[in-house]
Amino acid sequence: MKKTILVFGILGVVIFSCTKNNGRGDNGPGADPLIDCTNVAKTFSADVNLIIQTSCATNSGCHGNGSTNGPGPLLTYNQIFNARIAIRSAVTSGAMPLGSSLSTIQKNTVACWIDNGAPQD
Repeated sequence: MKKTILVFGILGVVIFSCTKNNGRGDNGPGADPLIDCTNVAKTFSADVNLIIQTSCATNSGCHGNGSTNGPGPLLTYNQIFNARIAIRSAVTSGAMPLGSSLSTIQKNTVACWIDNGAPQD
């Protein structure tokens, strides 16, 4: 299990570090052309947490209480913040949420929040 988490963590870092995003989430020069942060709400409490709680942290088979999948449960700000690189990669690639999909606006909301430093607001 530890090896799996380590592999996904390294993979997330490699994928994240290989993107063209400049980390500002503002679509400036060098920004990821697939992520548009223009007019995207990107607060944790009002936007990102709602997306994660309704799409990712739904049960122990996903990232709810008792989950051992990927980064484990994603119920608190600290859990989500610590898994932000893996979350960004999984969400923007469409790999997560498993069995469903997020809208482009939802994907951009999560990615832009992370790209802007993942503040707790």
